[in-house]
Amino acid sequence: MPKSGYHHGNLKQALVDAALRLIEQKGPTGFTLSEAAKNAGVTPAAVYRHFDGRETLIAECARQGHEMFADLMEHAFADGKPSALAAFEATGRAYLAFARKFPGHYMAMFESGTSSNATPELAAAANKSREVLERAAEALSEHIPPEKRPPPTMFSAHIWALSHGVVELFARGRPGANAPFPPEDLLEAGIGIYLRGLGLITPDA
Repeated sequence: MPKSGYHHGNLKQALVDAALRLIEQKGPTGFTLSEAAKNAGVTPAAVYRHFDGRETLIAECARQGHEMFADLMEHAFADGKPSALAAFEATGRAYLAFARKFPGHYMAMFESGTSSNATPELAAAANKSREVLERAAEALSEHIPPEKRPPPTMFSAHIWALSHGVVELFARGRPGANAPFPPEDLLEAGIGIYLRGLGLITPDA
């Protein structure tokens, strides 16, 4: 609901919050800068105090999303406890949980077409979130003989792609995307098959 006028707090954050609401409603390319300003209760001219255009506004939404995502992933990883396997699986579940709880941020991060290198701040935040999953993959891959061990970046990229696919196809309520099983079960089963292929889970586990 648009505010009657901007008389409070942080203008930059008010615009980000307005953009996130519009992203959830219309997608990252479905709104204008004027709509974001109206939703925040300010004039379009006020937007340019902080943002050059819609792209930089979306980039800030993505930056904040990556910061939140990295914190969530770090919490899920929990320094590799109680085991490297449990911690790794927890990061996969955290990905799904984030996409469900913060759809505006998720779309700004991964569906807006905004490069993760759009700003130095966004690049740093995106690297931070990716590095958590890579650390989890590296800790788990230490249980694989060196000659059979995939690079941690490849390992984590496979799980990232699997998680993203489950989110896109089954966890976002897209029309016609009727999941045969709950998204959490699909993701857990997919990760399990992948880890069995690497010999990290026994076939009967």
